[in-house]
Amino acid sequence: MKNRNWLFLLLGLLLAISLVACSTGGDNSSQEDTEEEEGNTDTDTVTEEEKILRISSTSDIPTMDPIMTEDNVSTQWIDTVYEGLYRQAPGGEIVSGIAKMEETEVSEDGLTYTFHLRDDAKWANGDPVTAQDFVYGWQRAVNPDNGSFYGNYLMSGKIKNAAQIFAGELAPEELGVSAPDEHTFVVELEVPVPYFDSYVINANFLPAHQEFVEAQGDNFSLSPESILANGPYKMTSWKAENGWELVKNEEYWDAENVALDGISVKVLKEADTRLSNYETGNLDRVTLSGSQVKDNQTSPEFQSLNEASTFYMKMNQESAEKSEYMQNYNFRMALSKAFDKQAYIDVVYGNDSTPVNYFVPAEFVEHPETGEDFQTGSDLLAFDKEAAQEYWAKAKEELGFEEVTLSFLSGDTDVAKDISEIMKTELEKNLEGLTIETVNVPWAQQLDLMRTKEYELAVSGWVPDYKDAISFIDIFVTGGENNDVGYSNEEYDALVKSAKNELALDPVARFEALQEAEKILLEDAAIAPILQRKTSVLAKNYVKGLDQLNPFSNNYSFKYVDIEK
Repeated sequence: MKNRNWLFLLLGLLLAISLVACSTGGDNSSQEDTEEEEGNTDTDTVTEEEKILRISSTSDIPTMDPIMTEDNVSTQWIDTVYEGLYRQAPGGEIVSGIAKMEETEVSEDGLTYTFHLRDDAKWANGDPVTAQDFVYGWQRAVNPDNGSFYGNYLMSGKIKNAAQIFAGELAPEELGVSAPDEHTFVVELEVPVPYFDSYVINANFLPAHQEFVEAQGDNFSLSPESILANGPYKMTSWKAENGWELVKNEEYWDAENVALDGISVKVLKEADTRLSNYETGNLDRVTLSGSQVKDNQTSPEFQSLNEASTFYMKMNQESAEKSEYMQNYNFRMALSKAFDKQAYIDVVYGNDSTPVNYFVPAEFVEHPETGEDFQTGSDLLAFDKEAAQEYWAKAKEELGFEEVTLSFLSGDTDVAKDISEIMKTELEKNLEGLTIETVNVPWAQQLDLMRTKEYELAVSGWVPDYKDAISFIDIFVTGGENNDVGYSNEEYDALVKSAKNELALDPVARFEALQEAEKILLEDAAIAPILQRKTSVLAKNYVKGLDQLNPFSNNYSFKYVDIEK
């Protein structure tokens, strides 16, 4: 959620530590490293009989408009109030949503999908959810006038005519989607998409109630009154930088299997404040960071959750003032190898997250025949102070400098400040003549600055938008929607293109092409990998269904959460 989003973007530290990189990435996004979290301090309105999950977030929701999300926080809550063709169940299983999965038809060439929608799906106002709602929702996402950042990234080159529509060459109505009748939705692809089932759960593929959206105009999705749910919950309150409330949507087709009466979320940016609220009984679940992990890891309420998200330092090669430096290979290699990744984990997380030198996470996807993990490992970008200093000396000679100052962009939460401070300490200590100036801003502003490439250094995380390695590899193609580091390599681009096109129906060759693309990305030091994250939490034993993270897109499936006291 992009921005998944794991731009997860710092996504995140995104939503799994969060409630957010990216992508979309993110997913969708992109999911950036925001360290989103759970909990709520408003307990006086909760009756003993009601099942209200009280959680918190370290940031406000950047957007509730499905086509505008690019971070994991937005993606999480959009998923909670909306439902698309399919839905992700705990552990990453794809299950029926508005479409009945067992009745989906796929053409022999893999280019046409026919979905059959359930006839009992309704919007919160009682109107039926129809195939035309999906046609309108997808056309809305692809319409360049609406400025959907992720719509272009996800649809172009996959959904028929999407790229030409984004380029203004065709009207949105020419998108390869149609509704032969109220309960039949047809999608035409330009190339086979091997991961299509997990692909269409992304927020950009949600239906939209045209009459409602157009009646709201520019106010659509800015407040609970301007959001029309068709999912398990509906939003009843949303106060900027304060929190939001959701209640069970009784019009949802599967409402009888939604256990919670509601979810109450409070924005709490300080880790100690969140933990204090948990300890005093005001939160049902809390994510831990730094020393909190060590202090609580023997608690029977402690959990360590695996993530399919990686975090990395970005070096903006299109930085207005420092592009000459960032485009220098030795300069990037020096930065990439000059910080202790374990020290970063100890300061920021204090848990058993894994230091890594790769981008695509381990234990995420496997070789289609041998079952071998995609990630075979690499030491090229491992922490090595002496090697970093050798690269630094070469960069100084090539660029003709003795001293240089770089800005480091991060969020305004205490965890985000820990990130910028540990990176400042490590880089300045190991690279003589380097000064790091930290810039801490609210999460939404950080997303905007990274998107517009108005930064020099930053840390991001990426949560995959769907279960396929290309959810990571596709980010850094030349001119890509989520390529906010300005990286470009023709061989890399060619491998990604082939994986999307002629190799789409050759699983083994496609798998190997994506592995080779990652190797090139790392050899070019396009990014500096840091870690594959684990999330450490404390959770009351009566909270059920939040003991694992989804492997892609949104981190949690609140439809399946329960409170059993």
